[in-house]
Amino acid sequence: MKVDRFYNRVAETMDRSEIRRIQEKRLRQTVAWAYERVPFYRRKLEEKGLTPEDIRGLDDLQRLPFTTKDELRTLYPYGALAVPTSEIVEIHATSGTTGTPTLGFYTSNDIEAWAEVAARSLTMAGIAKDDVFQITPSFGMFTGGFGFYHGARKIGAMIIPTGAGFSRRQIQYMIDFGTTAVCAVVSYILRLTETAREMGIDPARDTKVRKGIFGSEMWTTEMKKKISQIWDMDVYDIYGFTELCGPGVANDCYIHDGLHVWEDHFLVEVVDPKTGEVLEPEERGELVFTTLTKEAAPLLRYRCRDISYIYDAAVCECGRTHRRLGWISGRIDDMIKVSGVSVWPSQVESVLLQHPEVGQEYQIIVTRQEGLDRLKIVVESRHKLEKHEADRMALKLAENLRDALMTSVEVSVVDPMSLPRQEVGKAKRVIDERSV
Repeated sequence: MKVDRFYNRVAETMDRSEIRRIQEKRLRQTVAWAYERVPFYRRKLEEKGLTPEDIRGLDDLQRLPFTTKDELRTLYPYGALAVPTSEIVEIHATSGTTGTPTLGFYTSNDIEAWAEVAARSLTMAGIAKDDVFQITPSFGMFTGGFGFYHGARKIGAMIIPTGAGFSRRQIQYMIDFGTTAVCAVVSYILRLTETAREMGIDPARDTKVRKGIFGSEMWTTEMKKKISQIWDMDVYDIYGFTELCGPGVANDCYIHDGLHVWEDHFLVEVVDPKTGEVLEPEERGELVFTTLTKEAAPLLRYRCRDISYIYDAAVCECGRTHRRLGWISGRIDDMIKVSGVSVWPSQVESVLLQHPEVGQEYQIIVTRQEGLDRLKIVVESRHKLEKHEADRMALKLAENLRDALMTSVEVSVVDPMSLPRQEVGKAKRVIDERSV
């Protein structure tokens, strides 16, 4: 569906030379701000023999040191701040499931900038003032709910701030209030799909939801198509994370070919995850971000661990001139080594969803038996099967997965609704039992 509205047409379609001019000016300001106000960055720059005066433009960006998630954790809670705590109006945090959480701090200006990029992203996904917009991500320390809220307030859409969980009530609200657009963590829209069916409701026939914006988890093109068909919905992908601002950093347009990143607020690079070497456009690697408008806690060359690439082409058919990122194919943390072979959950999902008889829930289980790694995929069937039917499907899937992953895979096909569901937060797809 063609959606050619702009929230800030001037900013979204500015000439590439103007984008570069703004980036260079804001990069100089950001480096000076971080150097003068954050001891952590003063020390890192001095260790490389740099002062703010040495960074004159984008050609000097690679001279700056990287920032890592582990470094930010050592600064918990206030070591990354560039302003007094009295100027902080909002704080968010990552889940901290793999260690000390990393934090996102916001001044009033930071909230305004976040609302601006979120409004651009939502408008690009077709959200307008006349929409009834249901926000299902949580309104806690997770940035999800608030990012959509700040952006939708800017647009003026009617907001239903349901937050996470209470799935039956979510579906009922969609019907009662005439919800036209919904946002969610990727796995949660799958849960809402199941809940609607349990209630005897066809999402495409019985609701008015025709626009969906989903993120926070890796998802494949196959999953996008599946959700789109079930809900008769135009599906959009939104990108962001706590340390930058949350949802609104990038979004796809109606072309659905990559995510426009708002380059007047964020500088993005792609580096080799092992060497840190900057890669060329179209080369896949780890995304690295430098904030250009963040007051509370600026970031210089932050290695976010997400895997993607930058499109070589600058201008898009939609008219926006901000460069596009490829779909996020996973995180460095997500990659599993099985007997020396790298396995990405996105590879598994792509294979599974090519089979219409497969359901939408699956788990990837890694064990070690007698010193050897074992990879097992447990997947639900779409409909209840007889044992011989499930066994036949398992053999077929195992063969397809072996060809795609280049390693042996055991597959178990189980009944619908057999695997655990996640009402709040992200789905746990990978279970690595080797260190248990």
